[in-house]
Amino acid sequence: MSHEYGALVSQFRETLTQQRYNPVVVHNYCRNADYFLCYLVERKIALETVTPTEVSNYLRLAVRQFRKRHGRAPARYWVSIPRSGIHGLLRLALKRWPPEPATSDAGELLCREVCDHYQTWLREERGLAVASIDALMWEARYFSAWYLKRSDTASFMDSSIRDVDAYFEMRAPGLRRKSLKDVAERLRSLLRHLHRTGHILTDLAPHVIAPLLYAYEGIPSTLSSDQIAAVLKSAQQDQSPMGLRDYAILQLLSTYGLRVGEITRLRLDDIDWRAEALHIRHSKTGAHSLLPLMEPVGESLINYLRHGRPQTDAREIFIRSRAPYHRMSGIYSEVRRRMEAAGVKPSGKRGPHIFRHARAVSLLRAAVPRKVIGDVLGHRSTEATIPYLKLATEDLRAIALEIPGQEVRS
Repeated sequence: MSHEYGALVSQFRETLTQQRYNPVVVHNYCRNADYFLCYLVERKIALETVTPTEVSNYLRLAVRQFRKRHGRAPARYWVSIPRSGIHGLLRLALKRWPPEPATSDAGELLCREVCDHYQTWLREERGLAVASIDALMWEARYFSAWYLKRSDTASFMDSSIRDVDAYFEMRAPGLRRKSLKDVAERLRSLLRHLHRTGHILTDLAPHVIAPLLYAYEGIPSTLSSDQIAAVLKSAQQDQSPMGLRDYAILQLLSTYGLRVGEITRLRLDDIDWRAEALHIRHSKTGAHSLLPLMEPVGESLINYLRHGRPQTDAREIFIRSRAPYHRMSGIYSEVRRRMEAAGVKPSGKRGPHIFRHARAVSLLRAAVPRKVIGDVLGHRSTEATIPYLKLATEDLRAIALEIPGQEVRS
């Protein structure tokens, strides 16, 4: 081990152990991190000046050394082990890794400056949710890079309506009207910020015309009761830790129609086992609900907590299946994988939200009042429940009226 960096590797080992990494993984990561540090010492490269290029150079050397030792090339994914160990060490030592690529281009520097200021404003002044900031920042970076690349000067000062039109022409192909409306709203926000901060003289935001959408024009995707039963049955057969976790998530989705954020932020303290109640913080409205803990949901949660959940200090219920063990950031891929395994292929979107749509429809068909449905789903108003009415159109057949025809006289 490099004496110069021995303490750093020890700290790295302790950090990985605290994050509940498998001991074999800890050993491999630390060993490769130490090899990399020795590589830096031999070449007199300071750790603080390491770049992604130097990491790539080392990994190529590691592959050559593997080939020389074993007389063959390593397995396809072998290089991911030393790469992960090195990246983990660099994140610990440098706090920010990978670093932003250095640039002397005036346009790129301006793009970073504007976007960094915009992101700070969205977070600290407007207090938006992380997902909203991410969406706004993606559009901001994309537009800024696009505009400055086609502009002769490193400035937004000459921005005009023609530029906005050209941007939409470039973005429009392949997008639906709803997606184009989202683009327009995000672009308006950025243009208002550019005007407010003096980067453009004229406020172009009012000139961004979004497609006209009619209320409730889109029909949400949904699942039938048979499809939901098939997904639950398929997931229940997987008794691995990941299977127990996914089955509990599917029970919450199908029983209560919860949003993704409401599931991923669900904490151990939110379950009142004695009162058989579930405390839900609605991620979209900020409201709170107390729902009855249904028996299938409770059983699936107990099974996961006892036999599937990793040992961790995190208070969230649903945890990543691999270290570092912290709460799941999303459940889209897990839900989609379970539907595919069950052979369920709904038309339209196939994410977790279709379980929410299905729950709303089942309540509508059970003649539950819209106000109660809204309370269960965490809607701020009964108007938010209206789009789900279109998914129950087949029920209209039950109240069809005969159209009186002209009486024929003999």
